[in-house]
Amino acid sequence: MYEPRTYRRLMKRKGMIYFSLTHKETDLYIGVNKENYSPELPQEVYKWVVEIREELDLYIQKNKSFLTSLEPLNVDVTAPDIVKKMINAANSAGVGPMAAVAGAFSQEIGGRLKLEKGVKEVIVENGGDLYLDVINEITIGIYAGTSPLSNRIGFKISPEKMPRGVCTSAGTVGHSLSFGKADAVVVISPSTFHADTYATAIGNKIKSPEDLTSVIEWVQELPEVTGIIIVVGEKLGIWGEIELIPL
Repeated sequence: MYEPRTYRRLMKRKGMIYFSLTHKETDLYIGVNKENYSPELPQEVYKWVVEIREELDLYIQKNKSFLTSLEPLNVDVTAPDIVKKMINAANSAGVGPMAAVAGAFSQEIGGRLKLEKGVKEVIVENGGDLYLDVINEITIGIYAGTSPLSNRIGFKISPEKMPRGVCTSAGTVGHSLSFGKADAVVVISPSTFHADTYATAIGNKIKSPEDLTSVIEWVQELPEVTGIIIVVGEKLGIWGEIELIPL
């Protein structure tokens, strides 16, 4: 079921032009710096989205387990590059490969905009999962459902950390599959693929506020994760490259 992306009205960043692209279940909100925007750009990026989606759909037609598995799969050396990246990221986190799908589109489109269009700054949002590559500090707010901390806290990412993937999973908010009870699990990583799969994996582990300590201890051993914020009701767990701020 489609959920209106009402949070997007809060995402405006000075000096950037935003546009939305929708294809099947993929719903992207993309911002690029004004100097590199052109009226033709949305249509060109839409073609990329269709191309990536067709590549995934064709693979899924021949490999149904890729779509349905909640467990890691063996890497298929004959698979398209995006499929191999999704499987590798999911295997690192111990989840199924479709846990990486939102982050995969965000990073693939953001990366292409940088590489093929030479954009100076880009933000790609896909269902709350972000690929960020900007030249100035950026602040990200956290929506955590009915938690009293929802929309009350955020964090900053400095430009020297770019690019970064910032992905969120929740057991109490949204349509994404989670076996946990967290109001928000926000994961920061150089790879949006890994940020997405680890957000799912960590979210699955949070059954109550008492799980925060053990989960954060586990996260500290993960080389792909550089920061995490977990919201469970009134409780907050933080680790890594986090500069927390009130909103």
